[in-house]
Amino acid sequence: MSGQIEARLAELGVILPEGTAPAANYVPFVQVGETLFVSGQISIENGEMITGKIGADLTVEQGAAAAKVCAINLLAQVKAACGGDLDKLVRVVKLTGFVNSTPDFGDQPKVVNGCSDFLVEALGDAGRHSRSAVSAGASPFNVAVEVEGIFQIAP
Repeated sequence: MSGQIEARLAELGVILPEGTAPAANYVPFVQVGETLFVSGQISIENGEMITGKIGADLTVEQGAAAAKVCAINLLAQVKAACGGDLDKLVRVVKLTGFVNSTPDFGDQPKVVNGCSDFLVEALGDAGRHSRSAVSAGASPFNVAVEVEGIFQIAP
C-alpha cells in the first residue's frame, strides 16, 4: 500500500523512478538530524537526458518541463533517503535551480517554476519553499536544468 504522498503523485500520473546513482565522487543525499540535503538532480527522464540551452535550443516552457522532471527526481532521492517511506517528508525547505541558458536569457525563475509548481501541486503547503534560480553558462552533460534541494524529514 502506498502512502499519501505517493497516492497524490499517482493522481497526477507520476510514478517515481529509482533514485539515480551519482555520476562522480559524491553521495545522492546527506541527512543531518531532520534535515536532508539532496544533491543536484538533472533533467533525465526514463534514461533520456533533456539537453540544450534555454533561450537557444529550448523554450521557457520546455525548460519548465525539464525542471518538473528534476522535481520528480528529487522526490525519488527523498524516498530513498527515507527507506521507501515518502510520507516521512515533512516539507521542502529550499531549492536551488541551475538553468543552462544563453547569456541574454533572463527568465530563469520561470523555468525553475516547473519544479516549484509541481512540488506545491503534489505536496500542498509542505511543498512551499525558499528558492534560488540562477543561470549556468554550461551544465553537466549539457542538461537543460539541475535542481538541488533541502528537505525536512520526520525522525
